[in-house]
Amino acid sequence: MARASSRYVCQSCGESFLRWEGQCRNCDGWNTLVETVVRPTSRADRAGARPAVSVGSAVPLSEVGAPTADRLPVGIDELDRVLGGGLVPGSLVLLGGEPGVGKSTLLLQAAAGVARGHVPARSVLYVTGEESAAQVRLRAARLGLVDGPTGAAISVLAEGEIGRITDLARATRPSLVIVDSIQTVTVEELDGPAGSVGQVRESALRLMDLAKGEGIAVILVGHVTKDGSIAGPKTLEHLVDAVLDLGGDRAGVLRVLRASKNRFGSTDEIGVFELGEGGLTEVADPARAFLIEHEGPAPGSVVAATMEGTRPMLVEVQALVAPAGYGTAARRVSGIDPNRLALIIAVLARKAGIGLGTHDVYANLAGGIEVAEPGLDLPLALALASSLRDTPVRPGLVAIGEVGLLGELRGIAGLDRRLREAIRLGFTSAVVPANSRAAMADIDGLRIHRVATLREALVVALGADRSEGRPARPEARPDRAPA
Repeated sequence: MARASSRYVCQSCGESFLRWEGQCRNCDGWNTLVETVVRPTSRADRAGARPAVSVGSAVPLSEVGAPTADRLPVGIDELDRVLGGGLVPGSLVLLGGEPGVGKSTLLLQAAAGVARGHVPARSVLYVTGEESAAQVRLRAARLGLVDGPTGAAISVLAEGEIGRITDLARATRPSLVIVDSIQTVTVEELDGPAGSVGQVRESALRLMDLAKGEGIAVILVGHVTKDGSIAGPKTLEHLVDAVLDLGGDRAGVLRVLRASKNRFGSTDEIGVFELGEGGLTEVADPARAFLIEHEGPAPGSVVAATMEGTRPMLVEVQALVAPAGYGTAARRVSGIDPNRLALIIAVLARKAGIGLGTHDVYANLAGGIEVAEPGLDLPLALALASSLRDTPVRPGLVAIGEVGLLGELRGIAGLDRRLREAIRLGFTSAVVPANSRAAMADIDGLRIHRVATLREALVVALGADRSEGRPARPEARPDRAPA
């Protein structure tokens, strides 16, 4: 039988070439040639005779049987939450994150959780292409996973050729296969280096065949580029069933796990971990994890009540506004959409008389978390105004609301749950949009201020402008800030 070979196939027109070229000679596309495995055809196929293929019949949706295999709990509640209840047998999961954020540590703990969660222990195959087996054992020893049935149930394979990996997995049939990482494994039939587009795509396809054909859950570790996206072809994210991202400030201890794609669950849930010497541990109260205790009033700090899936969380929004020295004013954000910051600055200038055009603006979320929901608009606006006036918001205040282009406040979903979480954490007052559908009244010591515009919210949170004795007029010059 002839051996499979490789060709460089243009991703735009489909033309194939024997060697790589910068430009496709057929469609003139640049950098479109990707190395692809080409399997030889049989003599019968070349003669035009094709084997008989049985034609299946379509099945009505109501008669399609439900999956019989149960989910495979990982044993880490925060990870199971993000996955939608655990791993689905036969699924392919991709985990990405910055170097050193804790991907390998989390997966080694997940492997131990799968092994110890059943009697007898389920077997796990941990494939490492970046480290030796001895290095993996050192990490496992630090996590306390070497001794006992857990250490015996996890098999470590230091291998980079995808054919030998899949052959061993089919022979041993573990419950879970972890490949660390997809950018370090290669396909023998391809000549390209590990991590190239062709190698990553073909390796992922063969691991997908292993997962779907054998009913084995497979988790891949993916490297990220400097812009934060997973390295390799975009096809990689389309092939897998779930894409997880482990992020957080590398200088801090908190790590946040999100799902940008999940065929078996929601993409709104997050998992919160704390990185320590013993690995990643689940945060007992994530709603309180991103709040910082201040010794006294802190201008530029406002607490926002957000929703991450079904979980309400309180996050501290911090802003610093300072006069710009020269040139264009700086705009720096962390954890906040920079386009949203620009919109809030414009609305503050036009509708509240708070001009920041000649000021440097820095804004971030405490703890390294990233939030993209519109309910963060009002807390961000209050934090900017508080920093500019050097006036803290009233103690025990939490803010929720979306800011429109006309300065109006819009209602958001899940307001009742957010307010009840604020009550649990000891907050005494809340600023919410007046047109919100929540029916909650002042209860349990939480005073609710319903406001219709951003100007009204500034008066409630910060009080009247001290220099004028009244709120800033809307006709004030945009480039002039109140004292």
